[in-house]
Amino acid sequence: MAEIYALRSPEITEAEKAHMALARGLAGECPVLLENEGVLPLKEKGNIALYGAGARGTIKGGTGSGDVNTRMTVTVEQGLAEAGYTIVTTDWIERNANFYKQKKQEYLAWAAQKAKEENIPDIVVALSYPFSEPGPVVIEESEIKADETDTAIYVISRNSGEGADRFCKEGDYLLFPEEKENLTILGQNYKKVVVVLNIGGVMDVTEIKAIPGIGAILLMTQLGNIGGYVLADVLSGDVTPSGKLTDTWAVDYKDYPSSEGFSHNDGNIDDEYYTEGIYVGYRYFDSFGVKAVYPFGYGKSYTDFALKVVSAEQKGAEIEVSVSVTNTGNEYSGKEVVQVYYSAPAGNLEKPYQELVAYAKTSLLAPGQEETLKISFAIADMASYCEKCASWVLEKGDYIVRVGNSSKDTVAAAKLVLEETVKTEELKNLFAKDAEFEEISCQAKAADEETAFTLKLDASAIPINKAVYQGKREEYHTDKTEKLTVADIQAGRCTVEELVAQLTVEELADYCVGTLRSEEGSIVGNASYTVPGAAGDSSSLLKEERGIKNMILADGPAGLRLQPHFKTDKAGNLLPGGEVFGDSFAPFDPNLKEEETDDYYQYCTAIPIGWALAQSWNTELLEKAGDMVGEEMELFHVDLWLAPAMNIHRNPLCGRNFEYYSEDPLVSGKTAAAITKGVQSHPGKGTTIKHFAVNSQEDNRYFANSHVSERALREIYLKGFEIAVKESQPLSIMTSYNLINGIHAANCYDLLQGAARDEWGFQGVVMTDWFTSQDVPGLTGGHKAVYPISASTGCVYAGNDMQMPGCKKNVDDLVASVKEDREIDGFKITLADLQFNAANVIRVAAKMK
Repeated sequence: MAEIYALRSPEITEAEKAHMALARGLAGECPVLLENEGVLPLKEKGNIALYGAGARGTIKGGTGSGDVNTRMTVTVEQGLAEAGYTIVTTDWIERNANFYKQKKQEYLAWAAQKAKEENIPDIVVALSYPFSEPGPVVIEESEIKADETDTAIYVISRNSGEGADRFCKEGDYLLFPEEKENLTILGQNYKKVVVVLNIGGVMDVTEIKAIPGIGAILLMTQLGNIGGYVLADVLSGDVTPSGKLTDTWAVDYKDYPSSEGFSHNDGNIDDEYYTEGIYVGYRYFDSFGVKAVYPFGYGKSYTDFALKVVSAEQKGAEIEVSVSVTNTGNEYSGKEVVQVYYSAPAGNLEKPYQELVAYAKTSLLAPGQEETLKISFAIADMASYCEKCASWVLEKGDYIVRVGNSSKDTVAAAKLVLEETVKTEELKNLFAKDAEFEEISCQAKAADEETAFTLKLDASAIPINKAVYQGKREEYHTDKTEKLTVADIQAGRCTVEELVAQLTVEELADYCVGTLRSEEGSIVGNASYTVPGAAGDSSSLLKEERGIKNMILADGPAGLRLQPHFKTDKAGNLLPGGEVFGDSFAPFDPNLKEEETDDYYQYCTAIPIGWALAQSWNTELLEKAGDMVGEEMELFHVDLWLAPAMNIHRNPLCGRNFEYYSEDPLVSGKTAAAITKGVQSHPGKGTTIKHFAVNSQEDNRYFANSHVSERALREIYLKGFEIAVKESQPLSIMTSYNLINGIHAANCYDLLQGAARDEWGFQGVVMTDWFTSQDVPGLTGGHKAVYPISASTGCVYAGNDMQMPGCKKNVDDLVASVKEDREIDGFKITLADLQFNAANVIRVAAKMK
């Protein structure tokens, strides 16, 4: 009988209530106030006219594995009503909800037929052909309630998820025609009009701003299962918005440098050429002088703040900037984010105009209250990667430190004078191009600005690091004859390597592959027996014999994704039914008798989506969010959380941007590190930072080849992962599906061993994303892939320790390659390779409780 850890009662627990209260508090710092012409806050709790698809159909988070199965979701309608507002437009809300329900039922019927016709799982259809949200119904004259209230709120919602990218078209990046018509009607009939964006990624707001009568725009994003309460807190003024954008919002989609060739835009979803190089987001807009609607780091408040740079000084290998922040308003308390940028000198290496190097958020400041923040950063953080010398380099010249509250609202605070060029890290180039392409170029030169402080940098205080790379892997051996166990490792009587040396090839292969061995088994999101709904388990082959725990893995990143309700028979055998994935729900057998079954419950808390969390710019709060997830991991016996997701927002149309944090690698890395510290404050619990790396496209995601330069990789797409590893040492990394310069990320030795382990010092386990090396029907969504699937043998060669969720062929290929000394799918592996991978899995498993 398997161990089952779920709760027996369906009643809400005190811990669940406490977690929702915590989530509500941290979510209050995530919304960003984009526009406000004196409309907000809505202090009077009177009548309001509420419209928009997101009013009742509030989206708590995106679709796919990032979804969280919660007990309930608080809609905007419910949150406002419970806050004391009277909603006078329930007739329109009801009519729109019925229209949406009809369209959804039509889609589900079509999807079921599609799965049947093509003999593929329902989940593959859902990921490859996601539901297209219909436009809202147009407001009729009888539904305008201007005689009952002068205030209207319109909630625009957008959903997206894994498996498909968004489109620059009406109803997605652009407004539905019906939304334009409805907003125009509201602007003509109501004195106060607030637009709320319940969205998971950047969209065009120029159309909204052009409509007369719009008085405020609030970026709510998607705030988890208590989002309706949080929005009411912010709209009423109980919480002053303090979020800041983590992306640049363009005037026109075509202003993004990747727009022309991104994903399906050019008809080529096999090859993605990163021609913008290092010029991603504000690095591009600021360097090329392209005006944005809203710059990176932007966000309004209900109050005002004054920033003053007090001092700047070198302290060893770091620069410390002291900034005084004063709430200059007279009514509302609030928080401000101080952002520190630097402009590097022109030299042999091309540089962006400015780059974020540090930031900090104040405490809650009352009107007139002042706080001084001391913000530090390493001098080496201003280095650029030189492909010619394979080093991180600080070129000689003047470095201008800028301080402000957005990328376009800064002052030149200090000049750092470096009189000689310094190498901060000596490495080797790892990521050769597999195709030639030309990157855009712009030598952005900062003006010779006056600064209050000038520092002559002491170059001798800047450390120089030299990477040492792994040589040929050697086999592990031991002269110990007794059967070694995890208890021996924990007591110091043997090493992991000695235990691994006693294992057979078959046992080693088993530990390098997940436990879903049936080709007709479960799909992502429900591949664990002891914790139903978890994404998968590591091997339990030697759990009894050697004490090696099978690690239980659960999806994220907006909370734990588990099956809320399941049943077993009295012998503890799991019964079919209760599985949830998006709109799919497997019913229980209606013939089951209550006295013959046991019911179990796993209700988890949905925190705000990754994009929203990052917009808080509050690492202390993010650590608390991670701590909360860690508590739920302990409760339900989950070992590794498949989060944080931290790929760069290269383009706003990436279907999974809702999970990811920012266009900036510093924000991404710091956010992931904070969450990881919170989770891993619980001994034996760990995070899995993903998707490593360059996972910027969802269309054809298993087979898309990202062509990107070494410098752009290191400065933009790998930097966040590097920060997270160095600052928080996550227990796991998950590789991405895509290829990088012709090599599958899952098979890339230089990515996993060279960069992560040798250069950054990663000590945990690496795993594949689900089905990376398994040929599952329907993965291409009907597209004929140009590139082959990732090789199972290639994973072991690269140091991708655990192939998930695993299949028998994975194990057979590994055993055959080692025992028969032959190449399979382009890779030949050795016993030493297999031992190395298995040791990494067992080393982490030995930390689990």
